[in-house]
Amino acid sequence: MDNKKPKIAALIVAAGTGERFGGGLPKQYLPLLGRPVLTWSIDSFLQHPDISDIRVVIHADHAALYKQATEGLNIPAPIIGGKSRQDSVLRGLEALAPSKPDYVLIHDAARPGVTPELISGICAAVQIGDAVVPGLPVTDTIRRIAGDSVKTENRDGLYTIQTPQAFKFGLILDLHRKHRDSPVTDDAALCELAGQKVTIAPGDKENFKITHADDLALMEQAIAGRCGDVRTGTGYDVHRLVEPAAGRTLKLCGIDVPHDKVLEGHSDADVALHALTDALLGAICDGDIGTHFSPKDARWKGADSATFLKHAGDLIRAQGGIISHVDVTIICEAPKIGPHRDKMRARLGEILSLPLSRVSLKATTTEGLGFTGRREGIAAEAVATVRLPFSRKVSATAENIRKWGT
Repeated sequence: MDNKKPKIAALIVAAGTGERFGGGLPKQYLPLLGRPVLTWSIDSFLQHPDISDIRVVIHADHAALYKQATEGLNIPAPIIGGKSRQDSVLRGLEALAPSKPDYVLIHDAARPGVTPELISGICAAVQIGDAVVPGLPVTDTIRRIAGDSVKTENRDGLYTIQTPQAFKFGLILDLHRKHRDSPVTDDAALCELAGQKVTIAPGDKENFKITHADDLALMEQAIAGRCGDVRTGTGYDVHRLVEPAAGRTLKLCGIDVPHDKVLEGHSDADVALHALTDALLGAICDGDIGTHFSPKDARWKGADSATFLKHAGDLIRAQGGIISHVDVTIICEAPKIGPHRDKMRARLGEILSLPLSRVSLKATTTEGLGFTGRREGIAAEAVATVRLPFSRKVSATAENIRKWGT
């Protein structure tokens, strides 16, 4: 028996211009809970253990938007798409061909609600049948309107079909090559043309396609709603103020703040970022900043503390979670925080990919009391609210899959 794990690739199609959506920015690059729509899908596939390779097809004019959406992600260069979705998919498949995957999942970037459970179900099902799509039975009444004629259609056996759609790689590449001039609305339709059976595996009602402006708000609700495990973490940090060494500046919330002293520490000693990092790690019960970035490790000597904060945010997103809100309080007599507050909030939002509406920053003094009152150091407190998903199982067994074919 061959127990070798199959090589499964993911191809995300993001080459559309979003004309139906409207607005100046293509919908796959619009912000969704602080991150571009496209980034949600990329993250889902990057984090999935069954996916060995991932490629994204983009529009030729969207290179800068793509670079921004994928900053910090370990992903190959994008593939430039064609004039139609079908042409874009073929270009993506041709780019994947040298790596010789056994199967490929083809996914529309406009479906950021794809979950690890759905991907697992599709990956399992395609190894039973060579062509698999997620689908949901139609439950609404369907009426066909033609002029003044209104006719109720029989909905029995009707399904709405989603992505990712999975195929044996050689099969779908061959079909796209043979039928490149036969316009279809999805990849499974090529199987219909060839008489290839297609398996319908259980879809997910929250894996809907963002087509209109209202869909973006609905998707925000769907993603936040599936993260029903609400956590709160707190963090506190203190660093001593000392005379500045050559080239050293006072760092607070990731920006340089003019002052006659600097904070002492192994890294850049950004007390605010350290407190917030601990708050996020505490919310997911994953130790503290020293657990992940030991002060005895020479790698972190003078390091930018934004690295630590981003790491904490990435750990939350790796669990399928979202950061709902962060609140930082800086405690010092000097420097004055007010003149820098807006820039500090913007930097926190940038590091964590959060809108400003989810980033709070305050400052206070201790009225001359204690070490902060004596201007010996700066302290910071932070509170973070994090939402994590409850596990959902979506299986693709013989009892809940359906095939069609000719």
